[in-house]
Amino acid sequence: MIKAAFFDIDGTLVSFKTHRMPESTKRALNRLREKGILLFVSSGRHKSSMNNLDDYPFDGYVTLNGGICWVGDEIIYKHSIPEHNIESLIRYMETVERIPCVFVEERESWMNYKDETVSEIFRLLNFPEPPFKSPNEAIGKTIYQLLAFFGKDKEKELMKVLPDCEPTRWNPLFTDIVPKGSSKRVGIMKMSDYFGISEKEIIAFGDGGNDIQMLEYAGLGIAMGNAAEEVKQSADYVTSDVDEDGIAKALIHFGLL
Repeated sequence: MIKAAFFDIDGTLVSFKTHRMPESTKRALNRLREKGILLFVSSGRHKSSMNNLDDYPFDGYVTLNGGICWVGDEIIYKHSIPEHNIESLIRYMETVERIPCVFVEERESWMNYKDETVSEIFRLLNFPEPPFKSPNEAIGKTIYQLLAFFGKDKEKELMKVLPDCEPTRWNPLFTDIVPKGSSKRVGIMKMSDYFGISEKEIIAFGDGGNDIQMLEYAGLGIAMGNAAEEVKQSADYVTSDVDEDGIAKALIHFGLL
């Protein structure tokens, strides 16, 4: 019996075309809530940057790829990047190459600089642009995630600078960098423990590489039709695209609507 549903945001709950949830998805969420099923967001986004959910009242939020888990305004779990990794990255930026990077703290996020590619990505995602600060502002601060704008070809070199972290890439132009041990899977495990739910009682929806562990963990892992092939292979079921009522159709398929 399904007791909880976890949803990625971009490309899953929210259309890349409209930057909003399809009406069929909103109706589906309401039906699940009427049946007593708990509803959760599971995203790489910071809670403050979830500007595309139309203020829908979810029961909890797995944010920063599992780095911070929220129930209301209460944080029930958090896991940060070791400070010496942040210092190492700042030295790299000062001596080797400056890369656009968003530094994510518990309550806010900011970035060092942006170029036209970064601006275009923000526009495509309808992502709120953070304020600008010097990377040195991160020294002594608790950083939970980095949103770093570089291609796959530079990933191996950059991750040498961050030995206690790992990339969770869902776009060829940037990657979320999280501390080792953080993932959406860990986040939904922490949320499940809090609410007393087992993995067999969870359905999860996603479309990106950072959703794979979550889909594999859940009792029912659903890949959107617009998902990458590796994501589809990790899922129990592949539904339609986000813009083709994929969430509602999957819930109907499994008798949850």
